[in-house]
Amino acid sequence: MKLLIIGKTGQLGNAITNMALSLEYKIIAPSRNELDITKICNNNKFLRSLKENNPDYIINCAAYNNVKESESSSLYTFDVNCFSVKNIAEIANKFSIPFITFSTDYVFDGKKGHSYIETDIPHPINMYGISKLSGEYASLMYENTVVIRTCGLYGLHSKSTKSGKGNFVDNRIEDSKNNQFIQIGYDQTVSPTYVEDLSKAIIQLIEHPIKKYNLYHLVNEGYCTWYELTKEIYNILNIDTEVIPINRLGIDGTVKKPLFSALRNERAKELGIILPHWKDALRRYLETKYCNKIDKHLE
Repeated sequence: MKLLIIGKTGQLGNAITNMALSLEYKIIAPSRNELDITKICNNNKFLRSLKENNPDYIINCAAYNNVKESESSSLYTFDVNCFSVKNIAEIANKFSIPFITFSTDYVFDGKKGHSYIETDIPHPINMYGISKLSGEYASLMYENTVVIRTCGLYGLHSKSTKSGKGNFVDNRIEDSKNNQFIQIGYDQTVSPTYVEDLSKAIIQLIEHPIKKYNLYHLVNEGYCTWYELTKEIYNILNIDTEVIPINRLGIDGTVKKPLFSALRNERAKELGIILPHWKDALRRYLETKYCNKIDKHLE
C-alpha cells in the first residue's frame, strides 16, 4: 500500500504515518515547504510526482483548526479548510486516486442533546464549523472522496509549530504544575479521541474490502465534558490540583461553540471498526507519555 499524506507534521498526520510505516506501507509525505495546499493547483512538481508515484490513497491531515482566530481570519480559514480541500479532491479524482480528508464535530450546533450520527443534518454556529462543512460539501462533489468527522484529538506528537501549544490533555497537566486549582468548563460535551486509535481505525477503513459510504464518524466510544475529562486525567495521574467546574454557556470569548457535539460511529461499526472507550484510550495515552508519573503526583 502506498499513501500520500498531506500534513505529516501535525499530531494526526504523524500518527497515521507511524502506523502505516509499522505496517510497511510506502509513505510519500511532502513537507509544508514542498507543498502549500493553498497553491496546490499551481504546483507542477507535486502534480508530476503524483503521476509518477501513483499512490493508493491521498490522505489530507492539513487544516486550520484555530476556532477563535477563524472568526477574524475567515478568508484564510476558508482557503485552507474548504477551497484547498476541494482542489485536492479534484486532483485526486483526475488521477483516479481515493481521497480521505477530515472534518469536525463543530459542523453541528449541539442542540440535539445526544450523540450525532452521520445522517444527522449539520448546522454549524461558528466560522470554523462553517468552513469545515463547506470543505465537506466541496470535496464530496467527487465520488472518490471520503470525509471522516472526528473530535477532541490528542496524541503523542502534539506540539503546534505555530503556537507552541500542546493538546488539551497535555495542557491540563501543565496547568497542574503551577496551580492549586483550575477552572474548566462543564458546559460542552464531546468525544475526546486518541489519534493512535483513530489512525488504526483509518487503516482498517482503507484495508476494508467494502466501503459503503463517503462520510464516517470516527471517535473513541462514549463522551464527557471537558471538566470530566480533566478530572479523569488527574485521577489517573494522582494529581491533587482542584478542578472547579464552570458554565461558559458554550461561549469562548466571542465565539459560540456547540454544547453537545459528541459523535457516534454508526457506519464504521457496520464494517466491524470499533474504537475503544475514551477512558481506556486516555489511560493508554497517559501510560505511554507519562509512564513514570502514573499513581504519583507530577514533580
